[in-house]
Amino acid sequence: MSIKNIELVLSPPEPHFVGDGFRVHNFIPGGYRLDMERMNPFILLDYGAKFYFPPSDRPMGVGVHPHRGFETVTIAYKGSVAHHDSTGQSGVIGEGDVQWMTAASGILHKEYHEKEFSRNGGEMQMVQLWMNLPAKYKMSQPKYQSITSDQIGKFALGNGAGTVEVIAGEYRNVQGAASTFTPVNLFNARLNKNGKADFSFPAAFNSALLVIEGKITVNGTEEVPTDHFALFQNEGEEFEIESEEGAIVLIMSGQDIKEPIAAHGPFVMNTRQEIFQAFEDYQKGKFGYLKD
Repeated sequence: MSIKNIELVLSPPEPHFVGDGFRVHNFIPGGYRLDMERMNPFILLDYGAKFYFPPSDRPMGVGVHPHRGFETVTIAYKGSVAHHDSTGQSGVIGEGDVQWMTAASGILHKEYHEKEFSRNGGEMQMVQLWMNLPAKYKMSQPKYQSITSDQIGKFALGNGAGTVEVIAGEYRNVQGAASTFTPVNLFNARLNKNGKADFSFPAAFNSALLVIEGKITVNGTEEVPTDHFALFQNEGEEFEIESEEGAIVLIMSGQDIKEPIAAHGPFVMNTRQEIFQAFEDYQKGKFGYLKD
């Protein structure tokens, strides 16, 4: 096995609001050299760095909007988000939980601050990933995986170094809670003071990390501060992260879906014609109904 080195480290881009409830830094596809083709199957990453929302009687969020051709993965680090969709699914994503929604052939969706969180106010910190789907699954039935913190497999690192939470994929024989259409590894590494963790992914997989809390050193040389994103080269397999004071790090690695990408707004397909069809189907009400 050979070392997988960092290709680049990105500081967080200027934040913007999605709706009125989510202040995010867009790393994918907005970051330098982080287009959808380079990061496939990770075709969007919005990072809601820690941000305080004052108390409000009106829950803020994002109104009804469609999706087709991919999955959304929402990871909650702080705060609480409620959601509804046109399949009749609804629920609350609390701290430590993950919502894995397969939009596939089409779904309407809305997300907003959970009522009690909104009433009390507090810090919100979230990640939303869009996961591409292979062409043969883009028009499959929508589905939903609600993954609570206690359902996520955890591997205890040696010497009290911390834990690795396995959302998807496998780490040291601990299986991920989420089912995926293509090979994907998605972990939260929670390091204690002077904690270390090592990872191994196929060289060809597109791999990266995002530092949620603290700061880390990768392979003993490269520092990655809080809220920064590190992209790995598609060479080598193994890397190590270490934190002097403790850290939370989102680790991602996935097999490239080597198919054309046609994306426009909330639709990600393989051809422009399929995008036109998605808009037409949406306008004809084929994504179902959901009240705003």
